[in-house]
Amino acid sequence: MSLPNCPKCGSEYTYEDGVLLVCPECAYEWEPGSEVEEGPVAIDANGNKLQDGDTVTVIKDLKSKKALRKILSKVHV
Repeated sequence: MSLPNCPKCGSEYTYEDGVLLVCPECAYEWEPGSEVEEGPVAIDANGNKLQDGDTVTVIKDLKSKKALRKILSKVHV
């Protein structure tokens, strides 16, 4: 039985580890038949995956000579 190449780096040297397939070159682990997410995944502070159309608030601390100020900005993902 031949194993599929690594979906991340394309290496042919994959092996089985229990129910997972493992790539020794990039250390990627996946389940056979599962889809691979492409690109970066945005998550919020609670660990929830952000979807298109979500609204988040970005907080940035600005230091000045007299005080620390917080700047809030709403962003649509």
